[in-house]
Amino acid sequence: MKAGVIVFPGSNCDRDVKVAVEQSTGRPCAMIWHRETELPALDLIVVPGGFSYGDYLRSGAMAAHSPVMREVKRRAEQGVAVLGICNGFQVLTETGLLPGVLMKNASLKFICRDVHLRVEAADTVFTRHYQPGQVVRIPIAHNDGNYFADSDTLARLKDEDRVAFRYCEPSGAVTEAGNPNGSLDNIAGVLNAGRNVLGMMPHPERLADALLGGIDGRPMFDGLVEALV
Repeated sequence: MKAGVIVFPGSNCDRDVKVAVEQSTGRPCAMIWHRETELPALDLIVVPGGFSYGDYLRSGAMAAHSPVMREVKRRAEQGVAVLGICNGFQVLTETGLLPGVLMKNASLKFICRDVHLRVEAADTVFTRHYQPGQVVRIPIAHNDGNYFADSDTLARLKDEDRVAFRYCEPSGAVTEAGNPNGSLDNIAGVLNAGRNVLGMMPHPERLADALLGGIDGRPMFDGLVEALV
């Protein structure tokens, strides 16, 4: 599997996801500067977490207009797998590759801690190594992770089984208490209509090695290798 990570000014999880991808693939992962207008042949494109352009305008809004994103969007429309994590999720909504928006957390505070997620869609290249309804522990670190979409969009996401993860309690119960940021319907990750683009606020790359305190994120990368080789 050939993978590449897009790097913006302000990206700070690009190296983390590179390490996680290389751990699963056993191959070098390309680091691609945001001003590039062409991409090499890739099976997976990752738009990483961080604070692209310092979030000075609106999280992900400026990065969405970086030259490389035109090519990322084109590849996604051709069926290439694209994973957007945290700020990357924000970028993907700003480009229109994913529906909805990420607003400020309901608490209006930056949140950095582990949360629990319930796997809702386990039939994708990203989630194939998880079980439907499985509860995993994954870290979050964001100020603008409050997912919102209008009622028609939300209904479509549910009808088409495009909610990949929901915030939950350790028991798997999807409750207000298990929702760290106020996201609509506890949504933590969504898929595009083609199911080859996933955006999620939690950071699977931060729990992909036992030395980091857990491996609940590792199945995502291992599953991608199995699906895309």
